[in-house]
Amino acid sequence: MVERKRRRKGGGRSSKVAARQSHTTEYSSYIERNIPYFEVLDEEGLVLIENNADILLEEIGIEFRDFPEALKLFKDAGADVDGERVRFPRGLCRSIVQSNAPSEYTQHARNSKRNVIIGGPRTVLAPAYGSPFIRNIDEGRRYATIEDFRNFVKLAYMSPHLHHSGGTICEPVDVPVNKRHFDMIYSHIKYSDKPFMGSVTHPERAEDTVAMAKIVFGEDFLKENTVLTSLINANSPLTFDATMLGAATVYAKNNQATMISPFILQGAMSPVTVAGTVTQILAEALAGMAYIQLVKPGVPVIFGTFASAVSMQTGAPTFGTPEPGQVMTIAGALARRLGVPFRSGGGLCASKIPDAQAAYESANTLQASALAGVNFMLHTAGWLESGLAMGYEKFIMDADQAGMLAVILKGVDLSENAQALDAFREIGPGAHFLGATHTQANFETAFYRSEVADNNSFEQWEEEGSLDCAMRANKQWKQMLNDYEAPELDQGIDEALLDFIAKRKSEFEDRDY
Repeated sequence: MVERKRRRKGGGRSSKVAARQSHTTEYSSYIERNIPYFEVLDEEGLVLIENNADILLEEIGIEFRDFPEALKLFKDAGADVDGERVRFPRGLCRSIVQSNAPSEYTQHARNSKRNVIIGGPRTVLAPAYGSPFIRNIDEGRRYATIEDFRNFVKLAYMSPHLHHSGGTICEPVDVPVNKRHFDMIYSHIKYSDKPFMGSVTHPERAEDTVAMAKIVFGEDFLKENTVLTSLINANSPLTFDATMLGAATVYAKNNQATMISPFILQGAMSPVTVAGTVTQILAEALAGMAYIQLVKPGVPVIFGTFASAVSMQTGAPTFGTPEPGQVMTIAGALARRLGVPFRSGGGLCASKIPDAQAAYESANTLQASALAGVNFMLHTAGWLESGLAMGYEKFIMDADQAGMLAVILKGVDLSENAQALDAFREIGPGAHFLGATHTQANFETAFYRSEVADNNSFEQWEEEGSLDCAMRANKQWKQMLNDYEAPELDQGIDEALLDFIAKRKSEFEDRDY
């Protein structure tokens, strides 16, 4: 018993966690990729998909519903417009995108040290998006509130592994639907200085987002620079609706980036096959990105995709399975051939709680995303229940995995120090390296240190409470929120934002739509 007490005093879990957290305070504004891309199709296969997408665009076409502006722009560009159906001559969409869309761009944060570059050999990690519920160990599952939204913004701000504040991290249902975008955008600006996403649920809400961004960055700055990257989903199959098109148009006209993302449950909203689904994704993304470039040539745009398979037994979405990983990897290759950034992936799972299913499904998707070359990874942290819930413990566990992705993508160090020949000369045969000069000089940074894993003996783990990973994550997110300190925000900007919000909210009644 005395020996155990001595061991706990000298090297207990609390001191180890403190050391890990101290070690992970380094922050990179994005990940620089130094490893090859994983490919599942060769040149012949990619060309086949591209040709099939052209057939889809030419013979079947895409519907642009209730949005005459898009129909006119496409007709003027040479497309065949029949009612709301637009059919594209072979190669037209590709030509528009490749002639205008940038291969990469900088999204500016209000703290310039947090600026991210999206595209090229880089990966930017953002939290999950859109959940109406939250879950934690203490309360279980409940509807999300604006306080939850603020909490997740703070956690994302404090995490050294996430580069972006994200967008609708969860839906704060205690705020009216038609006014909650003000509170969400303000939270991103107030409680974080990382880049963030804009509202897309109505064109007027996109306009409000732009207006708030102008208060923070200045109107002239927005004319020349991108400070917002926002999610525009296709209404798959082969359809764009007026809500998404309207928001996308607002952002494009204001020089702000959009990610055009077909939202597909494979087998329900696309064919059951990988090749058929990727063909549809490419066709939808090409049409959407071409529209953005017709609105404002040269504005940043991202080729996005969200693809999950559905259970053929129940119709429910599934995650972490091989086929969506193949879809994502092929889509990434197609985006690079187009010369535009690529969005997909994240810590996706169907599990209702942060259990083993959540862990393996999320790890499968996160690693597939990294290897596929995702430039903007939405849903990196927090996703539970097929996206219906944002998990506090899951957020911490996923962020830890995100830190590991950075190590994988960084590649292998081949410097003189990494070759370690001096260590071999010092130690020789038959001895251990624990006390080697080389080990002592490198032990602080030698290996990734998980912030939630327990690697102690069974006895020590039991003595410290027999906590599983979710329980340890529960303690960590609470400690992070307790330790949170808001980044500095100019008082004049803060007051101007609050005045703008108060004025706009007073102009219309609360609505639940």
